[in-house]
Amino acid sequence: MTGARMTLVGRDTVIAALDTALAECAEGGARIVLAEGATGCGKSALADVAAERARAAGASVLTAVAAPEERHVALGVLRQLAHGEAGFALPLPGPPSGADGTAGAAPARVEAMQGFCARLRELSAERPVVLVVDDIQHADGASLQYLQYLARHARTAALLTVLTGTPHAEELDPVFTTELMRQPHFTRLRLDRLTPAEVAAALAALRPQAGRGDGDGPASPVGDLHRISGGNPLLLRALVEETGAGRPPAPEVGGPYAQAVTTCLHRTGPTALAAARAAAVLGERSTPERVVRLLGGAAAATRRALAALEAAGLLETGGRADGDGRTDGEDRTDGALFRHPAAPAAVLEDTAPGVRADLHRRAARLLREDGAPATAVAGHLSAASAEPGPEPEHDSGPEAGPGPGPADVEVLLEAAEERLAQGDARVATRLLELALRAAADPHARHGIRLRLAQVAARFDPAAAERRLTALAEAHPGDAPNTEHARLLVGLLCAQGRIGEAAVLDTSGAASGSTTPGSTTPGGPAPSGAAAAFGSDLDTPGAVSERLLQGSRLAEATVAPLAQAVRSLTASDQPDRAVRWSRKLLEEAGRADAPGWVSLFGTLHAEALLRLGDLTGAHAQATAALQALPDRTGSAFHCAPTAVLIRACSAMGRFTEASRLADRQLPPRLPASLHGLAYLRARGLHRLAVNQPHAALADFLETGRLMADWGIDRPAHLPWRTDAAGALLLLGETRQAEQLVLDQLAHPDARRPWVRGLSLRLRALTGEPRRRSALLGQAVEELHRSGDRVETARAMADLGRALQHEGSPKGNTMIRNAWNLAKDSEAVALCREILPDAPLTPPARDRAQTGGQTAAAGGARLSGSEQRVATLAAQGLTNREISAKLFLTVSTVEQHLTRVYRKLRITSRGDLPMDLTPVTRTSV
Repeated sequence: MTGARMTLVGRDTVIAALDTALAECAEGGARIVLAEGATGCGKSALADVAAERARAAGASVLTAVAAPEERHVALGVLRQLAHGEAGFALPLPGPPSGADGTAGAAPARVEAMQGFCARLRELSAERPVVLVVDDIQHADGASLQYLQYLARHARTAALLTVLTGTPHAEELDPVFTTELMRQPHFTRLRLDRLTPAEVAAALAALRPQAGRGDGDGPASPVGDLHRISGGNPLLLRALVEETGAGRPPAPEVGGPYAQAVTTCLHRTGPTALAAARAAAVLGERSTPERVVRLLGGAAAATRRALAALEAAGLLETGGRADGDGRTDGEDRTDGALFRHPAAPAAVLEDTAPGVRADLHRRAARLLREDGAPATAVAGHLSAASAEPGPEPEHDSGPEAGPGPGPADVEVLLEAAEERLAQGDARVATRLLELALRAAADPHARHGIRLRLAQVAARFDPAAAERRLTALAEAHPGDAPNTEHARLLVGLLCAQGRIGEAAVLDTSGAASGSTTPGSTTPGGPAPSGAAAAFGSDLDTPGAVSERLLQGSRLAEATVAPLAQAVRSLTASDQPDRAVRWSRKLLEEAGRADAPGWVSLFGTLHAEALLRLGDLTGAHAQATAALQALPDRTGSAFHCAPTAVLIRACSAMGRFTEASRLADRQLPPRLPASLHGLAYLRARGLHRLAVNQPHAALADFLETGRLMADWGIDRPAHLPWRTDAAGALLLLGETRQAEQLVLDQLAHPDARRPWVRGLSLRLRALTGEPRRRSALLGQAVEELHRSGDRVETARAMADLGRALQHEGSPKGNTMIRNAWNLAKDSEAVALCREILPDAPLTPPARDRAQTGGQTAAAGGARLSGSEQRVATLAAQGLTNREISAKLFLTVSTVEQHLTRVYRKLRITSRGDLPMDLTPVTRTSV
């Protein structure tokens, strides 16, 4: 079936009426037929059929097609009709007197109309004459006068006049239609849109197997085709062309359906095109009343244009927003909505950018007047500013160019907060940037910049740092509000920039109270920022966990949640920090927030490193770095890099650690806690590769900065024991001892981790006779802290001290220290403890079969036996093993008895060093 024939499906009644009129004309009576239909409903195809059937019946056929661009050409339609026929003497067209060349055109001379009518009578005496004029609404005024004259003075001639037009035409002179209707031989026909049954019939003709029934079955596309096309034959043909007759329609922007939509709109007229553009801009909030208000001007013309669009099947009422039938309750009963999203998209694509921008700005004002949600109003303001054209410089103020104005700031800010609450931070950022450009008040602009810096951390910590740097360096007059100053200090603290925060926060506004011990004893009183840092670090674990349990991850909570995790990491239960940081990391991933992913991934890596899980810390820090959009441009990137350096050094991967430690830092990098972590990590690496002078410089610089910022807290960063280790390698025992004594005098030394590190170095710098006692205490404290690597290091020192004293326990302690270091994959420490002990294959790569582990002499330990034996080799008592593995003490003793028998040993000290370590489960 051709496109034209498909268009005529369901037109049998109309064609029969044309045949009747032609037959009556042949019998000697004039007839006038006006076939009206919306754009795309088959008027031109019907005109062609009328001409074809008239010729087949032996009539003389004269045709013309009116076009909008020829409406100013006087007698243009009439000359098309007379073309090729002899005997027609038409006058030369005179100049139009009206501005548009239609109404007010110079009247044709009566003599000329009489001559034209007489010539048609002569032709009709020989055989019927059929005049076919398509799109009469576009005909010039002079030609319409001739046709009116024929209607009145050729009633007895065998003359059939077939006209096609639209009932909602903007240009057609209503006098002409009224004059035709007055004639007794006038007939008016209506070309309606296709019904679902007619659509099915059209599909059946194209693909018979696709057209059974009424098209409501799940395998039939008839229902969708009818709904999306509205029964418009032109749109239906485009849909079938785009997706086929037997498949559900899926029109795309730029496809045949979209092109047919724009064709229909342009052919319907300029007012209808403007109305369609207004409806497309308004989207789901489009109603006839709003379209009229948006366009302004003549309301009657706009309503007539909307009726034309509905008649053509382009718009529908009733609130349907798109092809899946969703509705907006506000507009449910009075909508002016497109039938499929591809249609408004095509309309907007066909609209000039300047026109789109103007419509969006006007739509924003209109919706604000109607009390629409702020997000709806702000969406139009954002769309208007996004159109191509000269854009104002970023953050240059409302005077920089067109766009939202000061009156729009409040609604933009409200919409931005709503978007943030919905988790759509990217749109919120765009709205905040628009508000910043529109704001005229310095106070408001400063507040918006602060909010932008806060939101930027969700995506890009480097961008957040740059924004805060600009705010911190701004003139104090740009921060006229104490609340803003307090927020700026808080954001700087959240980024670890305690030094800068302390400079700005001379009043101590950032802290609730000064925490004892937050500075070196005898040192200066802390600033508000430093006191806040100390207070956060000293938060009890139960308080931190209550915050973590009761808070959802958002811009306002990300900083306190991160600090709560840091507090747990520095506490006696770092395993809880592992659990909570993992939970927040997963939540950040679901929020599509790469900046938060990197933040909590780094905190997760730091907590794992604190426990001695080197492999896990390395993996998490690597992922945290990869999540950053800019991996080298921020101070924050120093934090995951520091974890990687420390993990690689401890694992014996010195080449990788050196590559990271020797990386050139960007200039003007903000001084922050992340930078301190990097300095310490670099110092520890240099110490591991026997560069004590360089390591000492890093540790002392770290201590200087911490003292300057008032945050000298060994619980956060024990620079004194780090420096003491470097000084020992340099032979400076007295200086090392003094640093250790200073750290032991610090209130933080009450914490097991700090005390354990300090006691180990105190033993190495003090009198040899007290060494084993101090190291025993250090092992106990470090074991309590959960740091497996530092515990192994202290155990190795204790083993050497016991060997030096001649104690037989020394060998066992060293063996246990080696096992514990190997369990953590601290390869460098293993080589330090027992340089000749085999380290391959790594524990994580050793094959396991059937839950059993190969032991010495070919014996095989069960999984339970292996776990008990490994913990016993690490020095744990039976009671400690029972608590750790949730077994009774009696069961532990039974497992050990079987292990001794299988391994042919008699005591714990004989347990081999190459036992497969217990696989730790994540906390």
